[in-house]
Amino acid sequence: MPDQRPMPSPDHAVIPSAERGGVRNTRTAEGRATTAVASDGRWHCVCIVEIVNFLAMRRLLGRVRADRLRDDVRTRLAQHCADLETTVAGREALEFWLDRESYADVLRTIAELDAMFVAPFDLDNESHRLEIVIGAATAPLHTTEDVRLVEEAEFALDEARREQHSVLRDLSAGTAAFDRLTLTRELPSAIAKGEMFLQYQPKVHVRKMAINSAEALVRWQHPERGLILPGDFITVAEEANQIAPLTLWTLDRVISDQKILVADGRDLTLFINISGKLLGDAAFVAEACAKIQGSGAKIGFEITETAVIRDPECAIANLQTLAGVGISIAIDDYGAGLSSLAYLKQLPARELKIDKLFVSQLTSSNRDPLIVRSTIDLAHALDMEVTAEGVETRAAMALLTVMGCDMIQGYLISRPISIDALRVFLQDEVGSPGDQVREAMFSRPASLWKSA
Repeated sequence: MPDQRPMPSPDHAVIPSAERGGVRNTRTAEGRATTAVASDGRWHCVCIVEIVNFLAMRRLLGRVRADRLRDDVRTRLAQHCADLETTVAGREALEFWLDRESYADVLRTIAELDAMFVAPFDLDNESHRLEIVIGAATAPLHTTEDVRLVEEAEFALDEARREQHSVLRDLSAGTAAFDRLTLTRELPSAIAKGEMFLQYQPKVHVRKMAINSAEALVRWQHPERGLILPGDFITVAEEANQIAPLTLWTLDRVISDQKILVADGRDLTLFINISGKLLGDAAFVAEACAKIQGSGAKIGFEITETAVIRDPECAIANLQTLAGVGISIAIDDYGAGLSSLAYLKQLPARELKIDKLFVSQLTSSNRDPLIVRSTIDLAHALDMEVTAEGVETRAAMALLTVMGCDMIQGYLISRPISIDALRVFLQDEVGSPGDQVREAMFSRPASLWKSA
């Protein structure tokens, strides 16, 4: 798969290893001006901490002790940030998120963490130096998708390895504004030229600890602009009347990928997102039904509440038709729009997905747990299973499990990955019996997340 690095490159600051604790700012004057405007609100940051000399330490300490070096790094991180919750990003790396009041606070925190690792580690009463680098990406809260932040943090880590110093990327300037007219003109040929591709994000049944479905997400790898995420081109596709061809292309690819998984012995249901405009398009509904009926594949459609509210009578009738040919219907982003119980009870939906807006604050809010619990109870009363989106911590997963949530989806399990990476993910799950499955879910190497 071609390089997915977004273009143009964001401004970044570097923290040289020879100057631990100090920051050399390489951001441009234009970037600084943008940051000054954007830094009035909180900033969101993802950091990946990697032990550069892990292999050398493994030869010195042995495999068993070296495999615990992550825990030593995690302990030191916790000493600096007591509320920090890390996730595994490989044998030699940890990933965590920070929220700070300004870009300057983010930069200061990264510099402090970098300086903190200068001191040797006491490993079984012996002093050893771990060579640590940090790759990080930050942006004002709610201005940048998490998947973009993670990708930029990975690119920053690549640079940090090469330059032997930690790197923080500032995404406040974003990418150059997309010319909507140009995208409108290029979209049809992009589908024909193979510039579109799919990534999959698994859903895990929390009681069985097994993957039972996945959501397909479409991406556009533009030859000049780099990676374009759905938020930048789906609306364009709708306005240019290209959403039906794009969705049918997605459906063809998902059917093909579902057959690949069946051949691997994993008959998962694969879901695709359906635009509200298509729920009133009789031609699309007929063609989608024909494709799925002819394939025998297990396919699901995710729709939003607002898509139904646009034209309830037509949307509900078409959803009944889709459900009648065996397509699983899921209600996406529940709670993010204007929920209507009058429409909810009429939909032939088998699944309700709680929007990540509520899940992200589950363990730090008094009201969100009440909303989530009542939503789960409501869905179960309507004979629907519940999926929580945006699950990023084990604490959130534990609370959702107690509440009776059926499935979870989010970075705790996996970020969106290619079909080949998904096949590896599923093979590892099968190869890990019993309690090992639970731990294997959360111990994926960083290389798995990079689509090949």
